[in-house]
Amino acid sequence: MRNRPIYDVVALLARCGVGTVFLAHGWQKIQVGVTATGQNLDAMGAPFPTAAAVYSTFVELLGGAALILGLALPAAGALLFLDMAGALIFVHAKHGIFLVDGGNVSNGFELVLILGLASLVFAAGGGGRLTLDHRLFGRGGNGPDEDEEPPPWRAESSGHELAPPAARSVPAGKFPAPPKTDENSTTRPRLAAEMVTDTSRDVIVAGKKTTQPSSEDTAPTRSRKKPPKSGT
Repeated sequence: MRNRPIYDVVALLARCGVGTVFLAHGWQKIQVGVTATGQNLDAMGAPFPTAAAVYSTFVELLGGAALILGLALPAAGALLFLDMAGALIFVHAKHGIFLVDGGNVSNGFELVLILGLASLVFAAGGGGRLTLDHRLFGRGGNGPDEDEEPPPWRAESSGHELAPPAARSVPAGKFPAPPKTDENSTTRPRLAAEMVTDTSRDVIVAGKKTTQPSSEDTAPTRSRKKPPKSGT
């Protein structure tokens, strides 16, 4: 697992080193002149020497500065990789790998190979977070990468502490014990006999249960007789 701050610093140093080399080669072509650069490329067998001279001059100059600043790294890295791939294929591949072999300048492809692959790494997102791209645009999420160590303040917390009790998983083969109930407690289940009431007066009429009135309910009510009117 990589340490993210150290990786960002190392990536910054790598970008500055590679970008400085590109910047120096681009500025050298500016000093010589685009026309003279095209003539040199033509002598070395490069196709379309004038267009190649213009492309390599400005891509190396501006792309090197972009690597140092960390600005538009995907585009800058891809353009620099294509520049070095063309130089490798059309100019340096036929001279072998070494720039200097046995004290003689062989003009091999070791330098353009390293610079091109480094540019490809930066184009693929290996430039770290100490860039203007990250400062201006940033990335969507703030969480650590998959291979990044969590910060110390997040190492103590875990998902089980933050999750509600109902969401916590129960280990396999273990079930929570049922709550203990007291036989004399009022919360015990009621028996069916306790819930049955007096049904001696229930009568089934047309499929419906009605309650038969008791003798007390059917007793005739005594009406109070009015006293007869006395004659005058």
